[in-house]
Amino acid sequence: MAIASPSNSTPTSLDSPVKTNYSAMAMVTTLFFMWGFLTCLNDILIPHLKGLFDLNYAQVMLVQFAFFTSYFVFSMPSGKLIEAVGYKRAMVAGLVTMGIGTGLFVPAAMVPSFPLFLTALVILAGGMTILQTSANPYVAVLGPPRTASSRLNLTQAFNSLGTTVAPYFGKLLILGAVAAPVAVEVFRQMGPEQRHAYQIEQASAIKTPYIGLAIALFILAGIIALYKLPIIRSVEGHAQPGESIWQHRHLVLGALGIFVYVGAEVSIGSFLVNYFHEPEIGGLTLAAAAGLLSYYWGGAMVGRFIGSALLQKVNPGIYLGINALMACLLVVTSMATVGHVAMYTILAVGFFNSIMFPSIFTLAIDGLGPLTGKGSGLLIAAIVGGAILPELQGLLADRIGIHHAFVLAAICYVYIAFYGFKGSKHGHEVATV
Repeated sequence: MAIASPSNSTPTSLDSPVKTNYSAMAMVTTLFFMWGFLTCLNDILIPHLKGLFDLNYAQVMLVQFAFFTSYFVFSMPSGKLIEAVGYKRAMVAGLVTMGIGTGLFVPAAMVPSFPLFLTALVILAGGMTILQTSANPYVAVLGPPRTASSRLNLTQAFNSLGTTVAPYFGKLLILGAVAAPVAVEVFRQMGPEQRHAYQIEQASAIKTPYIGLAIALFILAGIIALYKLPIIRSVEGHAQPGESIWQHRHLVLGALGIFVYVGAEVSIGSFLVNYFHEPEIGGLTLAAAAGLLSYYWGGAMVGRFIGSALLQKVNPGIYLGINALMACLLVVTSMATVGHVAMYTILAVGFFNSIMFPSIFTLAIDGLGPLTGKGSGLLIAAIVGGAILPELQGLLADRIGIHHAFVLAAICYVYIAFYGFKGSKHGHEVATV
């Protein structure tokens, strides 16, 4: 994607734009790619850390719990940061924080220490929270309201591009960079010194990729700082006294929609490698199973490009509801079958996940005006669903098996269908062409 040259001149100040600012949109799209890439690497870290530290499913899901709980902790402060310094400076702050968190993976791998890995993830996710709270609504208001869902779906497609290439990156540079992990029985029979040496060797694969990612994040922060992004007056600044985000029912219901959507998407993605490793499902090696993750996230990328075109003409609420029902049907089918049918149906869920986050987001912030920053903060806080629901699914998997634990995701999609068809309706609905 071509990006215009950065500039130190004063940024353009606009009311609600009547035309989409494609130059600014192209610049911000790079941020969507980066956080998609880094988020999906967690799906590679989970099986790697599970073997490295001899963890059960509930314990290793602390990776997602730490990562996505940070969204809840840092989201509302991020909304206030946007109100204080504006969208552009908030994006730069988010990238710098992400760079620091990514760099901390190096000492965590050198020890190695699972708590240190979790600490690095919290800082990385804190920066990502600032970035998401600022970038998502900024893209939504870079053009006319009627095409907000289409615009955000397009940028989210590049987020999905990041999640699509990340599994190959992780498979080659993390899972494939060291000798295959030993069986858990062998690991448990090792003495303390032998076990420590083995853990250092296995963890060493993490250092080089994350050093490179930290450098890339700092460079991108510098580029954004120099780039001339327009100021959108209709959403930047302070709300009127007495106005509250809690007065907007469609926003509150949308926050719950984000909670269950992210929870379902992350729960499925986090378990796919181990799911395909199961003898009755795929019987694949962890490395081979990791390669299939790209089909799950790649489906989301394709769906978002298609959705971006369709949402120029289709009501976003109805389109959201249809996609949620299809995702629910596929999850139930995977639970009811084994072998290739179970594998391919759960992978296909990624395609129907595609438009859910951007569609819920734009439906929920529609009509908020200067409350958009705070409303975005509430929606990003709801990403904590990615911490809570995978942990619950981990507990279910330990008790009823990984195959049937996906029932939690199916329930989530039922609610998303409700929000699309009914819960998103309000007095300032996004018009269709």
